[in-house]
Amino acid sequence: MKLATYACHPEESKGRLNQDFLQNLRSPFQRDRDRIIHSSAFRKLDSKTQVFAYHEGKNFRTRLTHSIEVAQITRTICKNLNLNEELGEAIALAHDIGHAPFGHAGERGLEVSMKDYGGFDHNINSLKIMTKLEIHYPEFEGLNLTWETLEGTIKHNGPIKKSKNKYLKEFNKTFDLKLNTFPSLEAQVGAVADDITYNNHDIDDGFRAGFFSIDDLKALPFLTKIITDFDNKYPQADDNLKIYNVTRNLIAVMVFDILSNAKENLKRLNILTSDDARNAKELTIDFSKDMSAKIKLLRIFLKENFYTHTNIARMDTKSQRIIQDLFSIFMDNYLLLPIEQRKKITNTNDKQNKADIICEYIAGMTDMNAIEEHNNLFNIHKRF
Repeated sequence: MKLATYACHPEESKGRLNQDFLQNLRSPFQRDRDRIIHSSAFRKLDSKTQVFAYHEGKNFRTRLTHSIEVAQITRTICKNLNLNEELGEAIALAHDIGHAPFGHAGERGLEVSMKDYGGFDHNINSLKIMTKLEIHYPEFEGLNLTWETLEGTIKHNGPIKKSKNKYLKEFNKTFDLKLNTFPSLEAQVGAVADDITYNNHDIDDGFRAGFFSIDDLKALPFLTKIITDFDNKYPQADDNLKIYNVTRNLIAVMVFDILSNAKENLKRLNILTSDDARNAKELTIDFSKDMSAKIKLLRIFLKENFYTHTNIARMDTKSQRIIQDLFSIFMDNYLLLPIEQRKKITNTNDKQNKADIICEYIAGMTDMNAIEEHNNLFNIHKRF
């Protein structure tokens, strides 16, 4: 497929921070994707919460299945806009690689714990994992990914105007990711694909958990027609088939909306190159106003019927408590850390360094790692 002029062309890549071996079998963005897939942080996503905690059921989405779904939709949109599918896929697969255990509840726990030490942001943690914490090569730390993949991952939610994070500031001095601009179009596609994915799989997971019914979904007018048309055509179909039809059709509607709106924006904003999109005054890849309004109603529905459900609220509270307990006890006594983590703390009086190492350790845990570690440290009946 011939790439559009506004796509990221591999031969024009800004390259990697460290000199790397060269070969012609794969493009630089394919190699990025493969390095992400083979990282331990990516594998851990299989055991990290999306909405339901990992141990609550294998049939619910995890961070890993979510990321795979995002990548699939990203490739579809990129292909139809003649963007670079390989770069889009790499960014989509990496976009949640820095998430803490227990999803957003775990992230809140680390945000509270790190409030005096620069805070916690899973996008910045993704950058740290890709550029420092994953050790696969003797020549350098991190995965040594291309500028475009790093830029797209850290900025896929938009420009970063201000950040107090020390690691981000120092890394950006070394490898300037142009934090104050929009990311590439491929990264913008990854961001909307993320929205499409979680809105639809949360409909599916919430329904299968019994939190709401098909009839409840009819409160949303734009879903009523999808459900009614299916009922008329397949009156004997059960609710499991109906919910699959709802999400299948809604994903298609959202994708077509993105494609139509993006094509209009490309012309209206006169986007001819990748840098034109980065320097534009607004997003190029975004939902139409009509679709944005529908998504807003859907999010209100999901918040009222899913995200704030008693079961979810209780698990979120316990999850956040686990994270904060672990951080607090390790800060009070770093000798409770595993030996390999203790070795990184060379000056116990440097609270910032100690907090960073403890945060990295906790953020790298799976849900069950965190539960087991908490049980080991706080359950007096637990034998070591």
